Amino acid sequence: MQEALRNYKASTFQALSHPTRIAILEALREGELSTRALQEKLGVEQANLSQHLAILRSRQIVNNRKDGNQVFYSIRNPVLIEVLDTMRRYFETNLTEAIQMLEEVAREAHAR
Repeated sequence: MQEALRNYKASTFQALSHPTRIAILEALREGELSTRALQEKLGVEQANLSQHLAILRSRQIVNNRKDGNQVFYSIRNPVLIEVLDTMRRYFETNLTEAIQMLEEVAREAHAR
């Protein structure tokens, strides 16, 4: 069971490993958007967007539905937004620590 869970986590993180896919999810955090709206919001080419959406769909990270000739996307499970927010806090913590180390190095260099 542990191995299956690790594989699932790795597969999900692999799907999230591209900045465009993160941007798609951030755009969808407020709710459903059409493919066209996503394309306009992100400024990416339609073919590129389609490839990224296909990966997110295959990993069951986003839902899609058709309405006429438009396809709309939404985040399948809002818990994923919490994961992204946690990653942002993780980044901010690491950035704060790096800034503190740089300030200390600068103080030491200035003291010489």
